[in-house]
Amino acid sequence: MTNILDTHVSAYQGNNIYDFDNEIQLKWYPTRVLEHAKGAKSLLELGLGHGITATTFSPHFKRHVVLDASPAVISNFQKRYPDAKIDIIECYFENFETEERFDIIVLGYILEHVDDPKLILEKFKKFLKPSGRIFITVPNAEVLNRKLGHLAGMLDNMQELSDHDLLLGHKRYYTVDSLKDDVESSGYHIENIEGIYLKPLTTRQMLSLKLHKNIIDALCQVGVKYPELSCGIFLEARLKIK
Repeated sequence: MTNILDTHVSAYQGNNIYDFDNEIQLKWYPTRVLEHAKGAKSLLELGLGHGITATTFSPHFKRHVVLDASPAVISNFQKRYPDAKIDIIECYFENFETEERFDIIVLGYILEHVDDPKLILEKFKKFLKPSGRIFITVPNAEVLNRKLGHLAGMLDNMQELSDHDLLLGHKRYYTVDSLKDDVESSGYHIENIEGIYLKPLTTRQMLSLKLHKNIIDALCQVGVKYPELSCGIFLEARLKIK
């Protein structure tokens, strides 16, 4: 029987116009996690995806565990990164259990995929050390280019999923407020919220400009202070003290 998650593997194999956006975000946010997580030794990461973040994180942690329920995505990762020193566990996030506790848990572009985001947030509290931190990234419904498209009458519904979103298996977009609500109501204290990549135009328009890497980096740096308008939302939280 085909794993339903395997049907989305083509979105993670490269050669897609949106790889431009994905690569920018997936290379940027791990650097922010590492900046905020200095001294941490263990990392639990949910999802392999494109494999970019896993291979970025791996050299910085003594213990690095990644969960993914798609055999096809895992196989794709292992073919692309055969030397990666990562403990990959094939399972659905909802079914994962361990006695191990981690310094850092990363939910990088995960909550938009799952049926019940709050169930995941609440479940994974027990895998976090008391002093640990969770880092979450999600796509932003109100990113500047979508907001401009909406105001220009080109996008009726800011929450509308694109064909590419559906190919990736996305079920929802987030806003800063909706992400904060889910995280806080799941028992976390929010430490920090940032933006990931201030994207002013559509992907095709951005590609046509052939912007220098320094400009792309600048758009990421500017986006840190503008989560409401950035392509992705980056959130850092700790367990709420009762």
